[in-house]
Order: sequence, then C-alpha cells, then structure tokens
Amino acid sequence: MTTSLEKKIKDKTAVIGIIGLGYVGLPLAVEYAKAGYRVIGFDISERKVALINSGESDIGDISSEQVKILREACRLEATSDFSRLKESDCITICVPTPLNKTKDPDVSFILRAVGEIKKYLRKGQLVVLESTTYPGTTDELILPILEETGLKAGKDFYLAFSPERVDPGNPTFSTANTPKVVGGVDEVSTRIVRYFYEQTISKVIPVSSTRAAEMVKLLENTFRSVNIGLVNEVALMCDRLRIDVWEVIDAASTKPFGFLKFYPGPGLGGHCIPIDPQYLSWKLRSLNYSARFIELAGDINSHMPEYIVDLIAKSLNRVKKSLAGSKILILGIAYKKDISDVRESPALDIIRLLENSGAKVTFHDPFVPTVILDDRTAKSIPLTQSTLEKADCVVIVTDHTKIDYKWVVEKSRLVVDTRNATKEVKIGKKKIVKL
Repeated sequence: MTTSLEKKIKDKTAVIGIIGLGYVGLPLAVEYAKAGYRVIGFDISERKVALINSGESDIGDISSEQVKILREACRLEATSDFSRLKESDCITICVPTPLNKTKDPDVSFILRAVGEIKKYLRKGQLVVLESTTYPGTTDELILPILEETGLKAGKDFYLAFSPERVDPGNPTFSTANTPKVVGGVDEVSTRIVRYFYEQTISKVIPVSSTRAAEMVKLLENTFRSVNIGLVNEVALMCDRLRIDVWEVIDAASTKPFGFLKFYPGPGLGGHCIPIDPQYLSWKLRSLNYSARFIELAGDINSHMPEYIVDLIAKSLNRVKKSLAGSKILILGIAYKKDISDVRESPALDIIRLLENSGAKVTFHDPFVPTVILDDRTAKSIPLTQSTLEKADCVVIVTDHTKIDYKWVVEKSRLVVDTRNATKEVKIGKKKIVKL
C-alpha cells in the first residue's frame, strides 16, 4: 500500500526539511534541491542562515556556485525559524553529537532538534536521525518524545535512523554515490525512509531496526579507530626496534588478501573516529560490559600527540637544542589533508603541549587561515624561505598536497614528518626524522 507521503516523494511535491547545515546537512540539502525538491534548511546560526541565503557555502565539498544556482531556482533556503518545520514532509536531523567533559555522549543537540519537531509534528511526516549516536537512541529517546504528541509512529508519522557517511574532501565518494543504510522503528517507516533516500542516493540498504542502523555507523568508525590504534602501536614498536614503519606497511600491503593498509599518524581527528567508538563504549558500560579493544585503541591514539612532542624534543636534542625556547613551525593544522576542518585535530593538542613546554609555535595551513587555541585566535603564517629558515624545527602534522615538501626539506634545518610526506624526497634525508 502506498502512503500519501510516498506519492509526494514520487512526484517531488514533498518539502524536505534539514536540521543542521554543516558538513552533513548542507550536502544533503543540495542533493535534494538538485533532484527537484524544495528544501528548507534549519540552523541556529544566523550567520550560517544568512550565508546560504546569500548564495554562499562555507563547506569545502559544496561550492558557492551550487548554492547560488539552487537559491535562484527557489529550491533551497535557510532559516532559524523552526515553526516552519510544519511545512516539511520529510525532516532529517544532522546536528553534532560531541562528547562532554567526562567523555560521555552529549545528545543535547539531538534533543533540542527533536523538541522543535515535537512542537510542529503532524500526520504524514517522516523524521530521520542522521547524527551518530549510541544504539537505542532513536527508539528509546526520540520515539517516546514524539509520541507524547498523541501521534503514533508507523501510523500517524514515520521515524527512522540513517547514519551519515560523509568523508570531507573525498574526491571519489560524495553524498550521492555513497551507499546509505536505513532502519525504521517499524516496517512502514523502513519502507518509506528507503524510498525517500532512493530519490537522491545511488544505493540504499535497509536493515531490520534503528538499533542495527545505529550500530552500523559505530562499527565502521570503531573498525578504523582500532586499526589505527594498532598501526600507531606498531609505529612505537618500530621506533624501539629501529625499523622504518612505513617500509613495513608498504611491504605488508603487497599481500593481496587478509591485510588492509592503515597508516600511523599524530593522533585522531575529525568528528567521527575519535568520538563514535566512545559512544559505543559508553553504551556497553551501562550494560556492565567493558569494550576493551575500543578503550585500548582510544588510549593509544589519544597519547600520540605526546609521543610526537617527545619525538620533536629528542630530534632537537640531537642538534644540541632544547625544546624550551625553540621556534617550531607546524605544517598543517586541519585533521586531514586538503580540507579546512580542524575538529578534534591532533595538531591542536601538539601545539598546546609544545607551548606548555616553552616552545614558540607558529603554523601554516593553506586551508585554515585562523584557528581558536584556548582563549586566543592564531593566524596561519605565510610559508616562505625565510619562515622555514627561521624555524628550529618544522613539523609536518597534516600532509596537504599543496605544499612542496622537497622544497620544505631543502630550506629547513630540521623536519619531523608524522605523515611520511617526505617519502619521495631524496636530498636532505639527514634533516628528516619520521614517526
């Protein structure tokens, strides 16, 4: 049986409401607007709302030209007026889910969004949570709140979870061609949410429940966190054994089966990998279960910035300099190459640790002009010959492809490379210290 909502989705008269216009929400809004739907984006930031309504984007994967075209076609608009949720037929929640100071899940942004939806919930609407969270959030937390309206899920409205799979800066996989996992609180909700996403996404995979869909996302990023933790520990082992960890990894990756290549680094960054496993670990602690692999990987990964600072100090000692008073230039402050996102970036921890040790730290990042460090704003400095020559040590934290690392090595006194960015550099090898 086809519902009236499915008919609206099919003929593109359904209005799409997206709460949160960041790295997840704005690309999704653009895809639906491009497909011919009218999209209303909701955000509590008046700056963000004004920016989008003026035809501009602050998300690297979405050009201002795309936003401008959709604005002129009256397909996309942004607002901070949540009463307009009543206009929306399909509502997706794409808000942040950080950790609080005690490393417990902070679902306050989800609760705030759901509270607004509850005020304007009407029959026939679809509500989808995309924000990463612990298994049980949708049916234990969101469902009871929405049903306080007297409306029943699966009968009066539809509720589902579909984990976001955004990889900022990925040139191959975007919102449209990354397979989408969906799970509803009932069969009807699953069917409708699947149909909803099939209008813009190439492949949609339904699972049996919202809990299964929530667990999918946590497994994906826990898999990465644990394997990065493993290879980071291997890097520490190789340091003790005086073996080049990068050579070992490259050689191991020639095996055509049973091995996946992960690289060590200065620590985890971004909104997902450092945070998502902690959501799962927290949920399991409430069930009296210790997620030992997750906890161990988290411990190793979280201490990598300290290891990098120790490596910098030892490298300076070899040239008879102390860390205190040394001029350190950080290359790359974004959490991964060729993007501007600094969320949870290990570079921030490295800078704080260096400054606490008395070092004088500056940074250059072609994608990040300024960054907030504790209570101050720091600016990216130009990368010049003079800048490199004045630094006692240059530390490659993020391996942006815009930077000529051969030239960096030639003009620097000492280079600490945490990303193997200098792999192809043949001249000046004695200046380079690698993770």
